[in-house]
Amino acid sequence: MNGQKFTLEVNPALPPALRRLAELATNLRFSWHRPTRKLFETLDDGLWAAVGGNPRLFLRCIDQASLDRAAASEPFLDEYHRVLRGFDAYLREPRAEHAAESLESGDLIAYFCAEYGFHESFPNYSGGLGILAGDHCKTASDMGLAFVAVGLLYRQGYFTQALDADGNQVPQYRALSSLDLPVEKALDASGAPIKVAVRLGARDVAAQLWRAVAGRVTVVLLDTNLPENAEPDRAITHQLYGGDREVRIQQEIVLGIGGVRALRALGLAPTVWHLNEGHAAFLGIELMCELVDRGVRYPAAHAAVAAACVFTTHTPVAAGHDVFPPDLMLRHFGDYARRLGLDANEFLALGRNGAGADFNMTFLALGLSRHQNGVSRIHGRVSGEICAPAWPEIPAGDNPIGYVTNGVHVPTFLFQRWKDLFDSRFGEGWRRRLSEPGFWDALYELPDPLFWEIKQGIKASMLRLVRTRLRQGCRRNNVSDAHFHRLARWIDPENPDVLTIGFARRFATYKRATLLFRDPRWLASIVADANRPVAFLFAGKAHPADEPGRQMIREVYAMSQRPEFLGRVVFIEDYDMGLARSLVAGVDVWLNNPVYPLEASGTSGMKAGINGTMNLSVLDGWWAEGFDGQNGWAIPSSTAEGTRRDDEDARSLYEILQDEVVPLYYERDSARLPKRWIQRAKRSMATLLPAFNTRRMVGNYVSGLYRPAATQGRRLAADDCRGAAALASWRDRSRAAWPTVALRLASERPERVGFGDRVKMTVAVSLGGLAPTDLRVELLLTRELPDGPFERAPLTSFGATREGSTIRDGHEVAIELFRPTGEKAADGAELFAIECTPPWCGRLSAEVRAVPFHELLSHPYELGLMRWL
Repeated sequence: MNGQKFTLEVNPALPPALRRLAELATNLRFSWHRPTRKLFETLDDGLWAAVGGNPRLFLRCIDQASLDRAAASEPFLDEYHRVLRGFDAYLREPRAEHAAESLESGDLIAYFCAEYGFHESFPNYSGGLGILAGDHCKTASDMGLAFVAVGLLYRQGYFTQALDADGNQVPQYRALSSLDLPVEKALDASGAPIKVAVRLGARDVAAQLWRAVAGRVTVVLLDTNLPENAEPDRAITHQLYGGDREVRIQQEIVLGIGGVRALRALGLAPTVWHLNEGHAAFLGIELMCELVDRGVRYPAAHAAVAAACVFTTHTPVAAGHDVFPPDLMLRHFGDYARRLGLDANEFLALGRNGAGADFNMTFLALGLSRHQNGVSRIHGRVSGEICAPAWPEIPAGDNPIGYVTNGVHVPTFLFQRWKDLFDSRFGEGWRRRLSEPGFWDALYELPDPLFWEIKQGIKASMLRLVRTRLRQGCRRNNVSDAHFHRLARWIDPENPDVLTIGFARRFATYKRATLLFRDPRWLASIVADANRPVAFLFAGKAHPADEPGRQMIREVYAMSQRPEFLGRVVFIEDYDMGLARSLVAGVDVWLNNPVYPLEASGTSGMKAGINGTMNLSVLDGWWAEGFDGQNGWAIPSSTAEGTRRDDEDARSLYEILQDEVVPLYYERDSARLPKRWIQRAKRSMATLLPAFNTRRMVGNYVSGLYRPAATQGRRLAADDCRGAAALASWRDRSRAAWPTVALRLASERPERVGFGDRVKMTVAVSLGGLAPTDLRVELLLTRELPDGPFERAPLTSFGATREGSTIRDGHEVAIELFRPTGEKAADGAELFAIECTPPWCGRLSAEVRAVPFHELLSHPYELGLMRWL
């Protein structure tokens, strides 16, 4: 008879000589600093692997004898002190050195996101959005920005994935202990935990504040798993993207409203509020309530809050935006509406997009921000079209949504062997020159044998990890050793010279993970050549509620078990950041074939490209900007629809693989080097490193969004929101008068001029009671060729917002302004005149339009009103 078991944990004590290991384990800088991780690994490499590279858990489990030996080891202590010197120097580094990357003194960016991916040992993320948010925080730390991040602490995080013997995804959740995570409770001056209360319906829910530290950036995480909360409320922050609509709205209330209160409780006063996706949009409601409670009228409060808010949308389809039914909204926000002085319809209008009754979080975020962006050039255009109802009279290409193309945090995703090579060849200063294209031309001078040796070594390391993951799954499903060896035949770290192509990402239907298998016989003919073997590695998770995504996993797995693909197509379980870092750096080609234009940006291909892995991708998202014809391959997107589109795209993919990729990889010189492949891989690194790093990305946010938002926020909030009140009053007058505003031509229409001659025009504008200074009249000149508009690459991340030459929808456009003459037409209409010199020769299309104008507008078209001649 067995007695009752209980758990007893025995923790080691850090020797005084190693006491700061605890500090290194808690600061998330370890996630992008390989020497710090190596320091822990040196203590016990087996344990380090067993705990998944989690330094806090590692320090709870390591044998005391191992710590004592290290404390007496001179070589270990030398490395320990070297790492500490680097850590301390990093924390003391000055703020951003370039004016364009810096903020005004006193500015503070508050960054809100529903998930953060810093490292696989901290599973507070599900995929690309969270990893991008983690990269944003890491880069803000590197740049020394005044920056604080806000999110939720999920006690079960996102699920781990296993596949059963039939390829069914089996999600597994595990409870996470704060002792194992790089977080500490936020405490007040008396040492008591800091908590905030958030109203949910008719009850208050408490949320504990936790701090995570990423280098020099604090991440504030809210957690409702507290004894004083009812059990359903304790579960609000259990699972990332878990539960029904009720749970989802509760999570977003805790994130947005609770997040603002958390920063106030910590004594922080952000000057810019960045909503990274619409999940946090309720923060704007809390900020407006704060101002109204101070005596500011609602219209002014709305204007002041919106001026200081930045909104980034990552969703490429309208169906991807969070929506909530009106009754659910009013149940939770009736009190907030009353505080703002709004009735139910007025409050619900904040989140309506004009097409339905549901409350749309994206449109709430659009209405409560004045600085908006998509995450690639194409996505900026697509987002402008999706969000066009927010500005009903503005052409989609002119509305306020610009774009900042995503990037990746190079210190996190560049494989260590490349970093070591760059340190030895270029000096450690290369980290400060990431965004200098000319600097990276030095990659072309690296000896080909050295380049290939490093790339193959990284590949061998990746193959070892894949074999380990594959064997674990086989053992769990009772697969024989003989079958495992067949599966792993082409995954051999001792013989890495097999063309290996990776596809790893979230399994959503638009990403088309199964496109490769559209014609199995054609694919089999490509991979079956024993002299030119090809292996495809697949990995990725589908949301547990996404049955079409889970079906795609089953289909890929089924294909991997067919005799003609056994060992040539492999699915690797439990895709996470650790596997991702290894795959993107180790495979030869990174495959991406989404339905155009549904890839908002994508960043996995960037991570591949900076590691000398070449992209084979549809020209969507970031790759439409990154591909130069020689740094990878582009899959042309079919203009057909449905199955025919997939058939044509698959045909293009097979042809590129068969005619270009496979032959180029196996083309060798007398030294068995793939010279032309190496040159292309070097070009991938040299062109993508400077363009698609987060140092460039965050710099774009600072100059194009954060600084303008901080400036506007200060202007409108000054003197108890006097500017905001003036702007709100003018906005109401303009909206009321706009239906009666009309334009007509009051002079001859010019048809032909010589280059350098001035074009003269006069228009009469019926102002409807507005003053001439309340609007601006624009002449748009669009350059055309006989067969249509003249297209070229864009000059800027943001659309046509100011007078001068710019790009709209890929077309070169000049905007010139009419000026009021002070004279009136016979019917009392105000006369506006222009004299300007067209900037180009050839045929130009000309349009005249009027928009409301006020000097305090953040964007000239933000009212969404426009009149055309």
